[in-house]
Amino acid sequence: MAELVRIYTENPNSKEIRKVVECLRNGCVIAYPTDTVYGLGCDLNNPKALEKLARIKGEKVAKANFSLICYDLSHIADYAKVDTPTFKLMKKTLPGPYTFILEASSNIPKMFNGKKKEVGIRVPENNVVREIVKELGNPLVNTSTHSDDDILEYNTDPELIYEKYKDLVDIVVHGGYGNNEASTIVDCTKDEPVVVREGLGDIYQYL
Repeated sequence: MAELVRIYTENPNSKEIRKVVECLRNGCVIAYPTDTVYGLGCDLNNPKALEKLARIKGEKVAKANFSLICYDLSHIADYAKVDTPTFKLMKKTLPGPYTFILEASSNIPKMFNGKKKEVGIRVPENNVVREIVKELGNPLVNTSTHSDDDILEYNTDPELIYEKYKDLVDIVVHGGYGNNEASTIVDCTKDEPVVVREGLGDIYQYL
């Protein structure tokens, strides 16, 4: 059964952060807060954890549309190719409730991306998950806890998220109530940015 770990966004407890990261390095899958809906994730460099995360979502790793959570913009350049206009756009909007689809770099494990040449990148405006990523030292593979038939509260109340996922994940990070709207997805692999999904962030003011 999963452990419920309370970490507050205002001043994340470094001891609890290290505890979560140690678990991630050992192949754990965790649930955690972001600036949008709660996410499920694992260490990008742990193949068994990736397979476990995919099983929870009922998908194959290579076909799943998982994104990566990075700590900041400097982190992103290691895992994706970013041209100057895209970098400027990301600099204006991140950290924030956006997922940017970028051309993947060769640093991403083949198991994660399969034959896909793109990768979704996030830098959420949430100190808890960003401190976890910073301590981990590489991106967190991320997917939403939300599915179309979810009860609304499952997206927002960490206690209900715990009840739903306690037998599927290893740790649920209780970081307070989440939002019930997903991130805005922007495809930056074309000549001009294309909004694929309108979510919590208003990207149009920056385009």
